[in-house]
Amino acid sequence: MKTVVTFGEIMGRVMPPNYEKFRQALPGNVKMIFAGAEANVAVSVAMLGGRSRFVTALPDNELTCACLTTLKGLGVDTEQILQKDAGRLGLYFTETGSNQRPSRVIYDRAHSTFSLTGSKEYDWKNSFKDACWLHVTGISPALSKVVAEAVIDAVKYAKKAGLTVSCDLNFRKNLWRWDALKSPKQLAGEVMRQVLTGVDVLIANEEDASDVLGIHPGDTDVCQGKLDVEKYTDVARQIVAEFSNVSIAATTLRQSVSANHNNWGVMLYDAKTQKSHFVPTHNGVYQPYPITDIVDRVGGGDSFAAGLIYALTTPELSEPKTAVSFAVASSCLAHSIHGDFNYSTRKEVETLMAGQGRGRIVR
Repeated sequence: MKTVVTFGEIMGRVMPPNYEKFRQALPGNVKMIFAGAEANVAVSVAMLGGRSRFVTALPDNELTCACLTTLKGLGVDTEQILQKDAGRLGLYFTETGSNQRPSRVIYDRAHSTFSLTGSKEYDWKNSFKDACWLHVTGISPALSKVVAEAVIDAVKYAKKAGLTVSCDLNFRKNLWRWDALKSPKQLAGEVMRQVLTGVDVLIANEEDASDVLGIHPGDTDVCQGKLDVEKYTDVARQIVAEFSNVSIAATTLRQSVSANHNNWGVMLYDAKTQKSHFVPTHNGVYQPYPITDIVDRVGGGDSFAAGLIYALTTPELSEPKTAVSFAVASSCLAHSIHGDFNYSTRKEVETLMAGQGRGRIVR
């Protein structure tokens, strides 16, 4: 089994307990865990039974020691993680929403070690040794110009090494601020179009496609929880028309009824067959998973990306419809787990795929 490589930033995630707002919780006790989109994917791939390697840059201090211990303990290869004297560990703070009150994220990532580290400092040759796949996101290049250049280089080196490349667009408007002459959408569009010229598998929700690429999925209003799912095939075809190198375009379909209740599904467009697969299904008809008691939705998209990558690199799961069915089941389970990391195993995912999702006690 070859290695899946992910490149990006891992941070400390700080959370108040019991659905509290920071105004309630502070001063007082809060919880900190390690998290970050690309690290989330590496952990999930390892938990599913694959081999993964995480590439990043972190400060040389005790916080990094704890972070590396966590990643190693979950089976992630950390040998290509740089440790430097410059910079700091990035942070983000989350308030978990409930009912009509949404979850909120506050970023504190300026001057992090990762945001200050350029492409030439990474050992791309050894990073991609024995690897078959590279995964990046649109979050990392939003941090700084040097990181944007590093992501573009990572994709180029990966393609030269013969790897498959996947990208989750993940537009974060509050992060794309490093060029004051351009709006976040304009800057993201310019940078990500360079990244996407080397991408084979693209993951994007309806907002990402609209904000970054200017592609709109018909009659859709995410704020009202309304999704015109049939329009997503047209979105995928527009993406493939602009980027002929993209062989698979996947769109997560999150219908937000409330902060605790989401309907969750996915559309995967296979450019080779020009066919769309909507999953999950019941009697051949698209029927999303009704997640009515969300524990933590942060990282749900990352768990989908990891599930898709793992399935596409596992021969018996690699057929497109099977792969996307596996991925959406994996990400559904992630909504039941505290934190960004998806601790679900392959067996647990396949149990849900088989229709056994009523939560009965396993003895």
